[in-house]
Amino acid sequence: MRNEFLLILSLVFIYTCVVLFYRFLGKAGLYCWTVLATIAANIEVLIVVNAFGMEQTLGNILFASTFLVTDILSETEGKRAANKAVLIGILTSGIFILISQSWMLYTPNANDWASPAIASVFANTPRLMLSSIIVYAIVQAFDVFAYHAIWTKTTKLCNDSKKFLWLRNNGSTLISQFFNTFLYTFAAFWGVYEIKTLMNIVFSSYVIFIFTSLLDTPAVYIARKLSTVEKETHTKTAQKLA
Repeated sequence: MRNEFLLILSLVFIYTCVVLFYRFLGKAGLYCWTVLATIAANIEVLIVVNAFGMEQTLGNILFASTFLVTDILSETEGKRAANKAVLIGILTSGIFILISQSWMLYTPNANDWASPAIASVFANTPRLMLSSIIVYAIVQAFDVFAYHAIWTKTTKLCNDSKKFLWLRNNGSTLISQFFNTFLYTFAAFWGVYEIKTLMNIVFSSYVIFIFTSLLDTPAVYIARKLSTVEKETHTKTAQKLA
């Protein structure tokens, strides 16, 4: 049960961090989180564990948090801000590939002990990161598109833009995560693991993403509430100064 406990704890911690980053740093905080999550998730995904009776890679929750970020930005700051977060994630991955690979070009000192360990971790990083960049760009762009498409439809149906937040949040993310899970797993790990293991990773990862998607909905509602309060405060302050 240790792995299960750690995964649940990680989910609560990571989603809480996303909300706190937004609360205290605004959309800039979510851009910072995108950088952190993009780099960390692509390293963490190298670790395969057993949890909840399934074989899965770590990194699922951190990847899921980037979808939470774009959903919060779409809801509170607009489509342009959400697409900016996607662009930041792409640029972060590309720059990290160049920096991490440059480490392997140096000739280690005779007393160096870290280089072999670093090389073993980052030897597969280019493939993982390139796969991540391509899949991330496609899937996140689709997620932002789907979020606003669902929002437009529900607003026309009920004439209220605030309703059905849960639907646009979960609908866009669940569809996007399916594409993300399938495309990334096969692009990153084809030839590394057997087909059976790949399918197990796809299945288990998507099951995890279903739960992470459903569980991030309260975070989106909280973020929208924080944004509303912030905007109302600014409006009242501006009226007093006028």
